[in-house]
Amino acid sequence: MRTRVLLADDHAILVEAFKTLLEAECEVVGAVTDGRELLAAAPKLLPDVIVTDISMPHLNGMDACRKIKKLLPEVKLIFLTVNEDPDLVAEAIQIGADGYLLKKSAASELFQAIKSVMAGETYITPLVTKGMIGSLMGGNSHRDAINSLTVRQREVLQLLAEGNTMKKAAAILYVTPRTIAFHKYRIMEELQIETNAELIQFAIKNGLVST
Repeated sequence: MRTRVLLADDHAILVEAFKTLLEAECEVVGAVTDGRELLAAAPKLLPDVIVTDISMPHLNGMDACRKIKKLLPEVKLIFLTVNEDPDLVAEAIQIGADGYLLKKSAASELFQAIKSVMAGETYITPLVTKGMIGSLMGGNSHRDAINSLTVRQREVLQLLAEGNTMKKAAAILYVTPRTIAFHKYRIMEELQIETNAELIQFAIKNGLVST
C-alpha cells in the first residue's frame, strides 16, 4: 500500500515539482497553499505524511502543525523549507515533527525522509544538524521571544505582518476587530515593540512571514 502524502507550500511551481517527484512511489492525496487550508484538509484527507513549508500565508506551517498534531497524533510531519536555522529545527522536533529537509536537497532526500519517518525514525537533513545540539539543550535561543507568545497571538501577528487590516484579520479568525487590537497591544507589550515596522521585522526574522 502506497504512502498517502499531503503537500503544503504557497509556491505552486514547487508543489507541482514535489508532486511529480513523489507520484512514482507515493499517493499524493492533496496539495494546499496556506496553513489554514492545511488545517482544514488534513482531517478530511487523512494522510500518512504531511510535507509542509514553514513560511505560508494566513497561518505558518509550524503553528498549523501544532494544531494538526492534536487532531491527528499519528500523522507524520516533514518540514520542507529554505530555513537552515538550527533553533527552528529544534522547535519543529519539539512540536512533533518527524523530518526536516531543505528545499535545495529535496530531490535527493525527500524519498528517504518519507521512508524513514514511516519506519518510525526521525530524519533531519545533514545540512542542518551541526548547530542543533545547543538548541536542543535549551541554550539562549533567539526563538525564545516568539515562543513567549500564545498560538493565537502568533496568528494575529502573522496576519497583521502580512498586511491585513484588523477587520480582515478579524474575519479570518472569526473574532471582532477589537479582539485583534487587544492582541496586537499585548504582543507589542510582550515583545517591547513600539512600531508597526518593528512588528513586521520581528515577524520576518522569526519565519512567520516570508520575504
